[in-house]
Amino acid sequence: MSESRPSARSAPTVPYASYLRVYEPLGAFPEPERTHWADYARRGAAPTAQDELRRSLTDLVRVPVVGVPAHESADAFTAEVDGVLLVCPWRTRLRGWLALQELVEWFPRPVLDAALPPAARRRAVEDYERWRERNPDARPWIRTGVWQVPLRWFVLVAEEEREYLPGERLRYRTPMVQARRRLARALRTLREAEGYGMLADGLVEVGSWLEEFHPRSMVELDYGGLLHALPAAGLAADRSAGELAEGIAALRAGDAEGAAEVYAELADRWRAVRERLFAN
Repeated sequence: MSESRPSARSAPTVPYASYLRVYEPLGAFPEPERTHWADYARRGAAPTAQDELRRSLTDLVRVPVVGVPAHESADAFTAEVDGVLLVCPWRTRLRGWLALQELVEWFPRPVLDAALPPAARRRAVEDYERWRERNPDARPWIRTGVWQVPLRWFVLVAEEEREYLPGERLRYRTPMVQARRRLARALRTLREAEGYGMLADGLVEVGSWLEEFHPRSMVELDYGGLLHALPAAGLAADRSAGELAEGIAALRAGDAEGAAEVYAELADRWRAVRERLFAN
């Protein structure tokens, strides 16, 4: 397997975010995009995750601030699996618009105004509405979790798929067919139990997103910037995917108490991480 991947030496410590990515086979893209990605991979110019991060941060320190890029990125992450080229387009502009919607929900107006002036936000919203009318079926290949790995993402992967290189990466990679199968099985179990409605609803939403992609795609759960924010010992010992799988298995076996205990411990651990977003 060959790939584009982050460099530990150049890795910044912000933002503290995780990523859920889908890499689609080259054949899933229509022309002329297919030819573009084929040429792109042939040139060997695929940037790393840190390159994408640096470009995003550069926009945020410009005057005036650029909340959403004026043009869509022509870059992508690539990987080759069993001789098949897989492509994960950045779609930075689309993701910027979607992130802006989340910021409005997360932060008080004064904080948001200080970070991104109201006039800039209004222009971004108007641009997105016009763009959406022309591209009603568009979706991002990358999702972001700020100061967390959303628990529902762990349902898609298995503990044996975990890859941890201290200082470089912590990620899981799995075939799309496996991710969909795990999600469907977990969803059946959660729907039959009480107290897991929020997790089940989250899985429905993720499942709808995954259905938009080619069945021979690859799903990647990447701890991203969290690798530089959490203690190395904690990362080395982290088995969140396996723990969530154990909890769902207990629920499936009728051990509601055991499942609740596992889920509560896992949720508390990640809640403590997420709350750092609001720390001074």
